Amino acid sequence: MTVDMRSDTFTKPSAAMRRAMAEAEVGDDVFREDPTVNRLEETVARMLGKEAGLFVTSGTMGNQVAVYTHTRPGDEVILDADAHIFYYEAGAPAMLSSVQLRPCAGLDGILGAGQIEPLIRPENIHFPITRLICLENTLNRAGGRIFPLEEIQRIRRLADDYGLRMHLDGARLWNAAVASGDSLAEIAAPFESVSVCFSKGLGAPVGSLLAGDEEFIQRARRFRKVCGGGMRQAGIIAAGALYAVEHNIERLRVDHERAALLAAGIAGLDGIEIDMDSVQTNIVFIRIVHPGKNAQQITAELAELGVLVLALGDRIRAVMHLDLPDDGVERAVAAFSRVCAS
Repeated sequence: MTVDMRSDTFTKPSAAMRRAMAEAEVGDDVFREDPTVNRLEETVARMLGKEAGLFVTSGTMGNQVAVYTHTRPGDEVILDADAHIFYYEAGAPAMLSSVQLRPCAGLDGILGAGQIEPLIRPENIHFPITRLICLENTLNRAGGRIFPLEEIQRIRRLADDYGLRMHLDGARLWNAAVASGDSLAEIAAPFESVSVCFSKGLGAPVGSLLAGDEEFIQRARRFRKVCGGGMRQAGIIAAGALYAVEHNIERLRVDHERAALLAAGIAGLDGIEIDMDSVQTNIVFIRIVHPGKNAQQITAELAELGVLVLALGDRIRAVMHLDLPDDGVERAVAAFSRVCAS
């Protein structure tokens, strides 16, 4: 059996999840008549401490619907230079919302209030209007690092001082809550809107949810329709997401433990550097400084040994998830050891 650590998006629905999907009660969600979608939206919104939720097909759709709903054409959005919205969403804010992004390099993946304040535009007809701050928790490109709640709260106070709104890309917010001990509602409280993903560590095949107050979600629902996201008998896929939320959140601790074991097991190998402080949830970033091989070569050799990881520049990313075999970490450590020694 292959050990596939490329991403937690490679999870497949379990037999029990498939049964829940097959047996789901459905209706027309555009008419708000799908009871399973309605239950998912109400359940997750309540978990996040928000008034309402909106089921969307992907994390990118959730983020982009949020950006559109919060802003006006010509506005500016402040976010981390490694944020998913900036790095991996195909320029969607410019195409869909006609807004400008102002990225800033966070410190070890954490964008602080002190970095954000100088980026807020003063009132001047020459400048775009700063309207929105977007944060990501956990931050994928920082190795799944948890955004400290204290810093989020400082940014919230700054946003209040300047009349700005805040959106949280919480694709892996479940991981942040399990690892930090802070509740989902506590982490989400400083934000007007939050998106969460069901198709990563929770193991659902598709879907994300955008949460906020009732008025925000009503406006967001219209833009979801504009984007082609008005689904009909969507309860079939919502049932998978609902099963994931009800059964798979606490088991994320296993993924976190496995990530720590993998990092500890390969940290001393020749040609490998790991920032152990960054291994906080289910992602391990491995910098390759091998004298004879680059990240792409090592990735290819690992694949020949049945271990799949993802090369990103001079780094390799390994992600733990519920579909890894029980001996997956042990096999990955052995494969890294062999490849780095050869």
